Amino acid sequence: MPILAFVVSFEVFSRYFLNRPTVWAFDLSLFLFGYIAILGGALAHQKKGHITVDILYKKVSHRTRCVFDIISFSLGIFFLVLIVYVCFDKYQDAINFGTRRQSEWAPLMHHFWLMTIFSCSLFILQLARDMISNAFFLMTGEQLVMEKGLEISCTKAENNDGN
Repeated sequence: MPILAFVVSFEVFSRYFLNRPTVWAFDLSLFLFGYIAILGGALAHQKKGHITVDILYKKVSHRTRCVFDIISFSLGIFFLVLIVYVCFDKYQDAINFGTRRQSEWAPLMHHFWLMTIFSCSLFILQLARDMISNAFFLMTGEQLVMEKGLEISCTKAENNDGN
């Protein structure tokens, strides 16, 4: 994020104070923002920062939360697998044909598709791990993974829950 802020600030300075805009700052800022967004999804999931429908999610038992999580994680994995599939084709095209971004600077695009594949794959592994942990909790009532400072969304069993 600081590198992105520096690139954008440098472009503003170059364009308005030096009257010499760069040809690379816009493309570089797009790539950096893409990397931040792609990796940010997995980080938000790890930190339990994704949005839930609290009006429903907080009112149900932990077991029901596990079911909700398994369903939403399954949908997330399906969507991410589609992204990996499409990006793999784009990566192969970028390598085989030297695909470039259509701009004055025209940087190569293969690194962006590779980073997207890598990030989505990490996110898929993370969702799969949480699905396994939630399924284990549904079957046994015990936590499979103990994490310091983080709780796996539905596996924090409360004594008064009764499930």
